[in-house]
Amino acid sequence: MDSKKENKRVIDTTVAMLPIGAIAQSLNVHQRTLRIYDKEGILSPKRTAKNRRLYSLDDLEKAKLILFLTRNLALNLSGVRVVLAVLEQNNVEPNNYINYIKNVANTAGINELIQDTNVEKTSKRGRKAKEK
Repeated sequence: MDSKKENKRVIDTTVAMLPIGAIAQSLNVHQRTLRIYDKEGILSPKRTAKNRRLYSLDDLEKAKLILFLTRNLALNLSGVRVVLAVLEQNNVEPNNYINYIKNVANTAGINELIQDTNVEKTSKRGRKAKEK
């Protein structure tokens, strides 16, 4: 018999369901980082009745993009806000954010070597030098 039914459920990526701890752990960042993004208005999760932050899968993709922009492209949060506005104007889907920006960065001459250098520089930002 060829009566197999395929399970074609579509996941709604806009449904807020992940607590801040889960998102922070999956991104390997401190929860405070996500709170700063919320305060700056660049990543605003939904809130529960008890005012707890709940993130959607789209929020997770947006957070990944913010980390990419701040680490790999060394943008500050004002620059991130501009990039997010451009993505919204161009109707880019959240799951395509990073690939879209990587293509733009490559077009602008910011290759992976430059991005790796930026990651190294930004990873040292705000940390005290280790004594030898």
